[in-house]
Amino acid sequence: MTIDWTAFTPTTAFAGGALIGLASALLLLFNGRIAGISGIIGGLLERGTGIGWRLAFIAGMLIAPLSWQLFSALPPIKIDAGYPTLIVAGLLVGFGTRYGSGCTSGHGVCGLSRLSLRSLVATLVFMGAGFATVYVLRHLLAA
Repeated sequence: MTIDWTAFTPTTAFAGGALIGLASALLLLFNGRIAGISGIIGGLLERGTGIGWRLAFIAGMLIAPLSWQLFSALPPIKIDAGYPTLIVAGLLVGFGTRYGSGCTSGHGVCGLSRLSLRSLVATLVFMGAGFATVYVLRHLLAA
């Protein structure tokens, strides 16, 4: 494995992480809501209460990269998988999100910041599963 040090951008990564943390803290502080995308979209699909803030949250996620283009080009997107792999991966993530009562953003960002033991366990499980999957696919099954 090699690291492309020219693409290593700790300043922007730190700023992005700080913005995610600030946004999730403000949503919890002012709305009493967790910034977990699965719960936000799930609430829209169930047509529950709070449709306005959910739509605003998702609109912000869609508008952010468009706004970025005003200042700089978006980074290229490269996906090293075919459609069948992406479909299976998406279904597994969806199943895991429902089974774990939340997604990576809900548990990893919001739950850990609230010192939730359930979120700590969930985050350790999905990170461990991700590490194991990459190891098996890239090192044990690699041709």
